Amino acid sequence: MHSSSTGLTDAAAAALAAPAPEATTDPLLRFRAAAAAHPERTAVTTPAGDRLTFAELDSRAGGLAAALTAAGVRPGTAVGISLARGVELVAALLAVWHAGAAYVPLDPAHPAERLDHVVRDAGITVVVAAGGGHRWAPEVRVVAPDATAAHPAPPVPVPPAAPAYVIYTSGSTGRPKGVTVTRGGVAQLLAALEARGIYRDAPGRVAWNASVSFDASVQQWARVCRGDGLLLLTDELRAEPEALAAYLLAHGATDLDTTPAHWSALRDQVAAAAERLPERPLRLFIGGEAVPPAMWTDLAGLAGRGLVRAVNLYGPTECTVDATAGWVTDGTPHIGTPLPGVGAHVLDDALRPAQEGELYLTGAGLAQGYLSRPGLTAERFVAAPSGPPGSRMYRTGDRVRRRPDGGLDYLGRVDHQVKVNGFRVELGEIEAALTDHPAVAAAVVVLRPDAAGATLAGYVVPRPGVTPDLGAVREHLAARLPAYMLPSLTALARLPLAVGGKVDRAALPDPAVEAVPDGGEAAEALPTGEFEVTVAEAWQEVLGRERVLATDDFFALGGHSLMALRVVANLKRQLGVVIPSRLVYQHPRLRDLAREAAQLAS
Repeated sequence: MHSSSTGLTDAAAAALAAPAPEATTDPLLRFRAAAAAHPERTAVTTPAGDRLTFAELDSRAGGLAAALTAAGVRPGTAVGISLARGVELVAALLAVWHAGAAYVPLDPAHPAERLDHVVRDAGITVVVAAGGGHRWAPEVRVVAPDATAAHPAPPVPVPPAAPAYVIYTSGSTGRPKGVTVTRGGVAQLLAALEARGIYRDAPGRVAWNASVSFDASVQQWARVCRGDGLLLLTDELRAEPEALAAYLLAHGATDLDTTPAHWSALRDQVAAAAERLPERPLRLFIGGEAVPPAMWTDLAGLAGRGLVRAVNLYGPTECTVDATAGWVTDGTPHIGTPLPGVGAHVLDDALRPAQEGELYLTGAGLAQGYLSRPGLTAERFVAAPSGPPGSRMYRTGDRVRRRPDGGLDYLGRVDHQVKVNGFRVELGEIEAALTDHPAVAAAVVVLRPDAAGATLAGYVVPRPGVTPDLGAVREHLAARLPAYMLPSLTALARLPLAVGGKVDRAALPDPAVEAVPDGGEAAEALPTGEFEVTVAEAWQEVLGRERVLATDDFFALGGHSLMALRVVANLKRQLGVVIPSRLVYQHPRLRDLAREAAQLAS
């Protein structure tokens, strides 16, 4: 591991490596050009203080690519990547491209059932993973992240239409669907953000915030392909605003990507750190969900003080991360104008141009479609009414309105898809998982605003004669869905129906809050011992409650993924114990989580 102080600070004014003409269509070739031009520049920095130069990262990626080729990976192959955020992850992503293949994120924090489904659905036979994690199917070959081969393998040339990655998003049918994005789409994304001036001309130090299973990560980690350095963020740092701000300041961060919900937790500490950064203003890439008006006004004020310059980015996974962009200035929230190379068409139900309607997108950033789902691909990627023969446009499902200045206002969805802390969620997938439980006859899930952004609320109707155990239902969900898709649960005798017979979502009651027991039952439920009391204090702080019980369920009290990260960070600070965030989902009852923390401490 390289440990010298050589980094981007020493060359802040240096020009980015000018790519060869053919490299503009392939981000991997851009990375190799950057490594050749500035081999000693720091490419990756970790919170532990480890550094990797561009030359070292190129060498690691090449060695792993040779091992992947030896394991049978060929151009177009889907390769699973199941690694925590670290230098090994960056090298593995580049190695898959080096081998001419496409990477498929397999988040180690996701439930085993979901990981196995993705492996089967994508036809994955090779996974890059460290030992001691998920038990992969016998037919899956596991390659260690530090593997090499006896004979080096040169980069495999691929056309722009070759797949670059497959990211799985929530599916309304109850199963996630894989979106296949091309190498040319990634090249188009980088070129468009450069042309718009959203990326700096000089090398940056980019704080990589998003999970690799979230498509916003591509816009962050692929910055290394143009010569920028990556500052890796752990889940613990993401949950601790003070520590994250100190890390950004210590390494002179120039760019940070975040969702509005996460920014609301980071704002005060990061804005204070931005006053002391050597290169101001800090560029804030904000997206994944709508920016509230009050936050927009505040960000515009920070821009006026020269501390933070925010750009609001909008785009579906199916169009390679970002399709429109708008700088946050005075006025009301908007999603900006189309990026270069992107066509944004506002159409009515008859596909005629309209001032207000559904947004359709065209351009080189369009994905190939949904992996092994030709029907759904044809439904969402429709024929364009104009342009060359075979032209397609993606139907976003987002309602927008054109502004007088040419920008776009986001008005909402035309379906039941929602955004939860930046993640796209099909409520139908959660509802399908709920009704798959033998005690549940019917279910509906809605999105409700909360102090941290938004939270999911689920309502279940039990089968006749059955008294549902909501704790068991939550365990059922946690075994099938990622953490950000877990709702609070409320049992109802029946779902409210509108006149037409559909569920009247507006008539659903507020989520149930479990009653506080009295007398002896209350005494038994009070937290006892160091670990229960400390967990209770962490929950009270994060959930904003005066009292919690040892029998309480974190998600039943309104907890969600961002809150879980804050709980983990709080417990590390108070107990000195690193608790994987997945344990909060596997053991949502306070007493059970405290027991797990005690076992880790011992």
